[in-house]
Amino acid sequence: MSMPLLERKPKNRQPKGGFRKGAYDLLFAVAMAVLLRWLFLEPYNIPTPSMEKTLLVGDYLFVSKIHYGARTPQTPLQIPLTFQTIWGTDIPAYSTLIQLPQYRLPGISEIKRNDVVVFNYPAELERPVDMRTYYIKRCIGMPGDNLEIKQGTVYLNGEPGQEPPEAEFTYRLNTTQQLNERFWARFDIVPEDWQQPVKNEYIIKTTPAHAKAMEGLESITSVTREFYTDRVPNNILVWGQDTPGQWSIDAFGPLRIPAEGMQIDITPETVGKYGYTIQHYEGLDDVRIDGNQLLIDGQPVTSYTFQQNYYFMMGDNRHNSADSRFWGFVPEDHVMGKALFVWWSVDKYQSYGNPKDKIRWNRIFSGIH
Repeated sequence: MSMPLLERKPKNRQPKGGFRKGAYDLLFAVAMAVLLRWLFLEPYNIPTPSMEKTLLVGDYLFVSKIHYGARTPQTPLQIPLTFQTIWGTDIPAYSTLIQLPQYRLPGISEIKRNDVVVFNYPAELERPVDMRTYYIKRCIGMPGDNLEIKQGTVYLNGEPGQEPPEAEFTYRLNTTQQLNERFWARFDIVPEDWQQPVKNEYIIKTTPAHAKAMEGLESITSVTREFYTDRVPNNILVWGQDTPGQWSIDAFGPLRIPAEGMQIDITPETVGKYGYTIQHYEGLDDVRIDGNQLLIDGQPVTSYTFQQNYYFMMGDNRHNSADSRFWGFVPEDHVMGKALFVWWSVDKYQSYGNPKDKIRWNRIFSGIH
């Protein structure tokens, strides 16, 4: 009689192709995340008080790419879901070995005056456009506008511009006593926005409404708005202003913002105002400024026609913002998207009470205007 063959116990193995399927799933998830960030929404956080009180340090927001249209990548060789450097290191997350022409897909709207816009910082010339640091400011001036700032008020085409509802300005605050942390928290004034040059006197950045409320306090003797009319030092000399006292952050212009197709005569004045922009942002290979002359391909030119639109951006915290008053126009190809809404907000300056008090619950899912 023949003996039955012993059955072999099946080995406890991972299903065939399981590892490969997991890798495909991960790759698909990364690809979808990259696609969503490129075409639709990109997260951004507010690191500085330059947009207070519209946006606060610690706000996390979504930036819409579909409003103005997503840009095609100029620098395709980069690690997905990174920007500039690999997380937690100084190692570059991209390579400039391949650089592609940049195009913009159709959007659902144009850039409008007073939009809050995220863009690549134009003066960071050492990086490709799409790898330059992101800035967020308000679009104050449109292509073709004549802009001037007089006594801190922005004028566009001869008329006063619309001020942001929660714009901050500088005030000199005189008191009869030392002000403490709870006072600054009461009026939402962050540490970067106040200083005490002498006893019982403070220089603060706050809104007109808060300044008026302070006037009624017993310990406050006076609240006076300050203006800066001395010329602000500008290391890169975007505007070519050589005479001290000509332009400042509160007395600026007049200046016409370049528009696509706008032609200017090249004179010593226009070279000072527009030479830097033509040299670095118009996509020309050989542009030099020689004294008061503009040379393109080695030849002096007497007129120039702009190839794209430009915008004038300013922070709502008017005296604590590095913006177009310092480093110039924002080219249209540097615009990344429109700030849409705040989805999370944490007050990093909140140092007392329950840790949950650090969360600004009233700002979650609030729109940006």
